[in-house]
Amino acid sequence: MIFIEKVINDNQVEIIASLAYEIWNEHFTAIIGKAQVDYMLEKFQSKKTIAEQITQGYLYFLIKSDDDYIGYMGVHPEKEQLFLSKLYIKASERRQGHGQKALKYLEQLALDKKLNKITLTVNKNNFNTIKTYENFGFTKVDSIIQDIGNDFVMDDYKMEKVF
Repeated sequence: MIFIEKVINDNQVEIIASLAYEIWNEHFTAIIGKAQVDYMLEKFQSKKTIAEQITQGYLYFLIKSDDDYIGYMGVHPEKEQLFLSKLYIKASERRQGHGQKALKYLEQLALDKKLNKITLTVNKNNFNTIKTYENFGFTKVDSIIQDIGNDFVMDDYKMEKVF
């Protein structure tokens, strides 16, 4: 059984930053390389950046199984959609239905906020994650290459689920 708790304090933000470091190094190094992982962790997943995003309206959630934090999510409610910025689960906890439960939670959050879709971006080479999103009803709607600085780009698909 998983529990999802809203992030409301600095200690929780620190837990997210620690989870980000672990998950990104175990998962994304093979996809984008160690140098880009390090850069993106500092730029997008640091304690400072997460705290700033929360002040700008982002909502963060920790995912807990029993007594262990196993992942986290970050979303931003927008005009008619919920933008799913982050959904990461430790490798040891994947393929157990935790991602689907997290997505169901976010779908209900979007509905509660009267938003009619969830959008996200996902690296084009993150094949298993793309398949997971497709299995949950997301479709590819665009291809995006975004310069993120330091000679790195994010080469992503934009996906969405409309309800």
